[in-house]
Amino acid sequence: MSRRNDGRSPQDLRPVEFECGFTALPYGSVLAKFGKTHVLCTVSVEPTVPKFLADKQEGWLTAEYRMLPGATLPRQPREWQKLSGRTQEIQRLIGRSLRAALDLSVIPNFTLMVDADVLQADGGTRTTAITGGYVALQMAVTRMLAEGLISRSPIIKSVAAVSVGLIGGVPHLDLDYSEDQSAEVDFNVVMDADGQLIEVQGTGEAGTFSRQQLNAMLDLAEVGIKQLLLKQI
Repeated sequence: MSRRNDGRSPQDLRPVEFECGFTALPYGSVLAKFGKTHVLCTVSVEPTVPKFLADKQEGWLTAEYRMLPGATLPRQPREWQKLSGRTQEIQRLIGRSLRAALDLSVIPNFTLMVDADVLQADGGTRTTAITGGYVALQMAVTRMLAEGLISRSPIIKSVAAVSVGLIGGVPHLDLDYSEDQSAEVDFNVVMDADGQLIEVQGTGEAGTFSRQQLNAMLDLAEVGIKQLLLKQI
């Protein structure tokens, strides 16, 4: 079996760590580490909802994602007035993924604001943000229950995400930056604890792929996500 640059086999995740309570003020806070990719995920609670939910007795969850300047080499300038298309797409993905974990009718008139700030980037920042964001979401819900803001948990299922790709025609799990750059095919997969797909983003970066290869990548992603769901507990 071929080994990767960091010694992993193609089927291995990077070392994963969740440092909970990384900051004190948000309702939920976790520093999620997937190898050298570190993302600070926080959840704040706001006593309001978007206008389109007015009088509907539902809450909302939304997300913001940013790459801090020192997260990459060379330095990446801050996004001030206008967000890049990539940033907008990633934060919408995070929001969609984490909303799938919730029964929004349980948090009427509240918005859960998920912030994902990349401190260090080495591939898989969006999947790290989703997986760590769910851990921060659990913490926020626990505090809301303790403060009497809600009477029961809105969480209906756990959610995690991982990248997978084809390198030399072989499926590889949880790609780092160098692998992401060299992969012929690159996918991001979001699933829930029931094994149901929430979102699949993928493309042939440097070639095509067969239905059989797609199935193999999804199978490998499911194996990795099951491991991540256990680590979230």
